[in-house]
Order: sequence, then C-alpha cells, then structure tokens
Amino acid sequence: MRRGLLLGLAACCVFVVVAAIMLRFMPAPLKESDYLVIGSVATLVSLLVLFLVLVMTSIKSSDVFFRRRRK
Repeated sequence: MRRGLLLGLAACCVFVVVAAIMLRFMPAPLKESDYLVIGSVATLVSLLVLFLVLVMTSIKSSDVFFRRRRK
C-alpha cells in the first residue's frame, strides 16, 4: 500500500515538473492546443518513468517480458 502511494506521488511530481518546464520554455502566446500538447507530453513522460521504475524495482529477473515454456 505504501509503495503504491509512493509511486503515485512520484508520478505526479514528475508530471508537475515536466509540465512546468514545458510551460516555461514554450513561446509566449499559448493557445488551447499548446496546453493540450504540454499535458500530453507530461503524461507520456510520467507514465514512462512509472513503467521504468516498476520494471527496475519489482521484477528482479533478467527476462522481464518473456517466460520460459515448460517442457
């Protein structure tokens, strides 16, 4: 339970940081589509970070995406 909350909080923090960076560096007159792009990119980056953290920590085997077949 605590680990899930920590991962969710980390994903939210990554989202906020990426959105703030993109808001800072986008050209000045922002349109609605610019906010859509900023939110989409921030969501993509935060989900990628969450996926990578889950793969790196919870699954310790060398073959993460493959299972060996039983003979």
